[in-house]
Amino acid sequence: MNDNHPKFYDDDGTEINPDLIPKPALCVTCKKDGISGEEEILCALTRADQQGEDEFRCYAYEPKE
Repeated sequence: MNDNHPKFYDDDGTEINPDLIPKPALCVTCKKDGISGEEEILCALTRADQQGEDEFRCYAYEPKE
């Protein structure tokens, strides 16, 4: 395990593996996709929060050029 990756926890305190959070199609077309650091954390938290929802919404989305 790489200790340089941030750890995520749900409301119950269960650790979430960000690599296992499904990536919606909207994320794949975003210019922030694949950027490490703070953006990566925010994107993973946004995806984790909306797991199981009918529609994925991201207010930080910026289309790739």
